[in-house]
Amino acid sequence: MILHHIQSSPMQSSALKTCLRYIAPSDSILLSGNAVNCLLTLEWQNLLAPYNVMVLSDDVIARGLKSRLNVYKQIEFNEFVNASLTHNKVISW
Repeated sequence: MILHHIQSSPMQSSALKTCLRYIAPSDSILLSGNAVNCLLTLEWQNLLAPYNVMVLSDDVIARGLKSRLNVYKQIEFNEFVNASLTHNKVISW
């Protein structure tokens, strides 16, 4: 079970697209930084729908997206630390 930490928007890098090539159904995705913006598009919402997706709350709030992304699990930094400990491995893309 891997926690995939994506920090860049798909407009900035191919990290998320590459991650989806290798992700297993039991893995989780944490979006932080500009990566949270991908959830504003229907295309990425659909691509990420089968996976356990979390977003870093501070980054969502900083972008004024709290209410728009309220269907996704928004976690605090301490929950990110806990998630990294409950997964076998963390990959930062």
